[in-house]
Amino acid sequence: MRRLTWFNATSLTFGFAFLYLPMILLIVYSFNSSKLVTVWAGFSTKWYGTLVQNEAFLDAALVTLKVAVASSTIATVLGTMAALVLVRAGRFPGRTLFSGMIYAPLVMPEVITGLSLLLLFIGIGLDRGILTIILAHTTFSMAFVAVVVSSRLMSFDRSLEEAALDLGCSAFDAFRLVTLPIIAPAVISGWLLAFTLSLDDLVIASFTAGPSATTLPIKIWSSIRLGVSPEINALSTIMIGIVAVGVVTASLVTKRASLRQQAEERAAAGQV
Repeated sequence: MRRLTWFNATSLTFGFAFLYLPMILLIVYSFNSSKLVTVWAGFSTKWYGTLVQNEAFLDAALVTLKVAVASSTIATVLGTMAALVLVRAGRFPGRTLFSGMIYAPLVMPEVITGLSLLLLFIGIGLDRGILTIILAHTTFSMAFVAVVVSSRLMSFDRSLEEAALDLGCSAFDAFRLVTLPIIAPAVISGWLLAFTLSLDDLVIASFTAGPSATTLPIKIWSSIRLGVSPEINALSTIMIGIVAVGVVTASLVTKRASLRQQAEERAAAGQV
């Protein structure tokens, strides 16, 4: 076991401070009673009450959640289908072009993606709004889902599907009853990744959003151009809290599932 040297401890301390100190300061100043975010004037929670009454931020948050849920769900379905084709279909005409089109959004600059989608929507006469944002987010997030699911499918034991087919299952039933439950962690991870990317996106949404649909990142960006307000600190603190609760919950669920699996394996070994 390697010892923790002073150099490693110092590097680790500075690394964590660089990552988390700005978040801690943001959380602290969200409880500042002063309107000036850099001047501490006492503890207060009034900005959280002001945030709840801010309809513009609430509407933007609702639009963001709608877009994130819809786009991540569609992207998960399409990305899983694309991963199945890439892993299971073998060599077929156009495979290189197909795989290139799947992976292109991973390396394409967001400005190029957003501008091309904007020109597409204008060309087909589609008014910009929630629908165009959903389509845009689905376009680039399905590539991430395809990568996550395909990596799991590459290590999948095909003999399990073959056993289900030998027992009378159709190809669809074998996928639904055998393959999908096994690759479910990868599918869920892809959905969560697509959901996070949609929540965080600013560049593509700014190209494809219309006046009737403003996402939360766009609203925050337009607000801080005039100066950071304590309401934005309060909103950011709430988002950090939600993410922290989600991470802790996921860790506890994963740990509990691992402990249950170990207990089942020990019970099975005892019966043998």
